[in-house]
Amino acid sequence: MNTASPPASQGTRPARGDARAWRVARFIGTRLVLALITLWLLSVIVFAGGQLLPGDVGRAILGPLADARAVAALNHQLGVDRPWLTQYTGWISHFVRGDMGESYAYRAPVAPFILDALANSAKLGALAFIVVVPAGIAGGVYAALHAGRWIDRAISITGLSATVVPEFVSSIVLILVFGVWLQWLPIEATFAPDAGPLVQLKHLILPVLPLVFVFFGYIARMARAGTVEALDADYTRTAILKGLPRRTVIWRHVLRNALLPTVTVAATQLGYMIGGLVVVETLFHYQGIGSLIYNAAKAKDFPMLEAGVLTVGVVYTAANLIADALYVVLNPRLRVRESQ
Repeated sequence: MNTASPPASQGTRPARGDARAWRVARFIGTRLVLALITLWLLSVIVFAGGQLLPGDVGRAILGPLADARAVAALNHQLGVDRPWLTQYTGWISHFVRGDMGESYAYRAPVAPFILDALANSAKLGALAFIVVVPAGIAGGVYAALHAGRWIDRAISITGLSATVVPEFVSSIVLILVFGVWLQWLPIEATFAPDAGPLVQLKHLILPVLPLVFVFFGYIARMARAGTVEALDADYTRTAILKGLPRRTVIWRHVLRNALLPTVTVAATQLGYMIGGLVVVETLFHYQGIGSLIYNAAKAKDFPMLEAGVLTVGVVYTAANLIADALYVVLNPRLRVRESQ
C-alpha cells in the first residue's frame, strides 16, 4: 500500500495562492481606508470653505434691496444660522445617504444638476483621454527608440512646452485661431440636446485640445523614461542575444514592462479630466461639473458648491484607487513589496 505523501510543491500551491490573494486584498483594503479618510477630510475642508465665503446667503437670494427681516427669516428657513457643527453633521449624513440637499439658487434638489453636469464632464474628459493617452504613449516610445536624435529632442521639448502652458492661455489661442480668425470650429461647446455624434464632436474639439496639450507631455515623458529603462534591462539584452527580431523584442519584452507605470498613472489623470475642467468649461460655455461649481460659488449656492466639489473628490479618489489596484494586479513585484 502506497502511503507516500504528495510532493511538497503541490501541497503548498493553494497556500501560496491564498496568501497572495490575502496580500492583494489587504493592499486594496488599506488604500480604500485611506481613500475614505481623504474624502472625510475633503468634506470638512469643503464645508468650512463654503462657510467662510464672504456674503449673506439670504441677501444673495433676495437681492440687496430686500428687507433685513425677510433676509433673516430666509436664513432661518434654510438653516444657515445654525451652528456649523450642526450644519455639517446634517449635510454629510444626508450626502452619504445620497441626498445632496436643495439648491439655494434653483430651489430644487441638487442631485439632478450634479449628475447631468458630471455626465457632460465625463464625456469631455473621456474624449480627451482617448486622444491623449495613445498619442502620448506613441510619442514617448518613438522618442525612446530614437534617444539622443533630433526627433527625440523635438518630442521632448514640444511636450514640455505644451505642459507648462496654462489651460486658459491655450484655450484663448485656440478660440482666436480656429474659432474667430479661421472660423473652422464653434467657439462654444454647447450643443442642442438632440444633436448627433458628429455635431457634438465638432463642438467638443476645441475644449479637448487644451487638455491634450497639458497631458501629452506628461504621459510622453513617462513612456519615454520607461522605454529607455526597459531597453537597457538585462531581459532585453538576453532577448537580443537569442537572435529575436528587433520588432519582437520591442513588442514582447520592452513595451510590456515599460508601459505599466504609464498606463496606471494615466488612469489617475482621468479623474482630473472629469473634475478639474473649471477653466476650460467656463471659457467654452460648457455645462460641466467645473462650470457648475464655479457658478455655484458666485451665487453662494452652498449646497450646490459643496456637493459638486465633494462629488469631484469622490471621482478623483475612485480613479486613484482603481489605478492602485490595477498596478498591483499587473505588477506582482509591487504587490509583494507593498504587502511586506
